[in-house]
Amino acid sequence: MPVFRLIAGTALGLVAAIAQAADPDQAIRATLSKLQPDLPIEAIAESPMTGLFQVQLKGGRLLYASGDGQFLLQGNLYQFKDGNAVNLTEKAESKGIAKLINEVPLSEMVVFAPKQPKTHITVFTDTDCGYCQKLHSEVPELNRLGVEVRYLAFPRQGQGSHGYNGLASVWCAKDRQDAMNKAKARQELPPGTCENPVMKQYALGQSIGVNGTPAIVLANGQLIPGYQPAPQLAKIALEAK
Repeated sequence: MPVFRLIAGTALGLVAAIAQAADPDQAIRATLSKLQPDLPIEAIAESPMTGLFQVQLKGGRLLYASGDGQFLLQGNLYQFKDGNAVNLTEKAESKGIAKLINEVPLSEMVVFAPKQPKTHITVFTDTDCGYCQKLHSEVPELNRLGVEVRYLAFPRQGQGSHGYNGLASVWCAKDRQDAMNKAKARQELPPGTCENPVMKQYALGQSIGVNGTPAIVLANGQLIPGYQPAPQLAKIALEAK
């Protein structure tokens, strides 16, 4: 996840001069509103660690705070149990990402599905991205291994770029699968002139920490940045179902 822009470092002790609040939720919100009024807070709840509250942000990111709002932490919270370390922050963030991805209708994606899928991955893609093209060449193998591939658009250079135009052409095509195959083979497509979800999906990707392509989201919400060979990707995808 990218570092929250108002916190330089992984941990910050913050002493806030704020009005007395009736409960931790209010105290924490008061502190964060002074730091960044538009911070997209979705929920505040007790964390698994006694005395520490977790702040769920839009996109799945987490912050931690003391109940009085005077101390704020950014980083990973681990639980050591039976000799193993479990990253509780990563688990919670993945859950939030999965929720957001699952809210996107399949009708707004480009989907390559096997006859009997065992699991799925969601890939933020750019038609101009070399590793995206390499990953796409392995979609048949992923399908053979039982992995459904769902594409979301992520034009790395933003609206109006060549990548955006290519993605818009794919999403506006009557046959999106065929158009995606052609775009990934570097064929130029007719201009896309329909209303499309390309920039909405781009914004979604940014909100969950995507900053390059391909960015792969497993069924459990775990975000994997970058290309993975089909056998390796299928293995971790099947383990995450």
